[in-house]
Amino acid sequence: MAYTQDTLIRDVLTSHAEAASVFESHGLACAVCLGADMESLSSVATMHDIPLAELLADLNALNDPDSEVD
Repeated sequence: MAYTQDTLIRDVLTSHAEAASVFESHGLACAVCLGADMESLSSVATMHDIPLAELLADLNALNDPDSEVD
């Protein structure tokens, strides 16, 4: 699954076990946020002034076996 700006945070968290750590590396506590059920990646990036492209790249790297996510 490729994550896009419209992907819901909940869908990312349920699709990959390490997604929460990626959110945390960007200063986000999405795994415990009530908004995760209805907020998109775009909206969370905008609300928290995080570059969307970087967040998407780090999350999508979870699905790339050759990539190492920091």
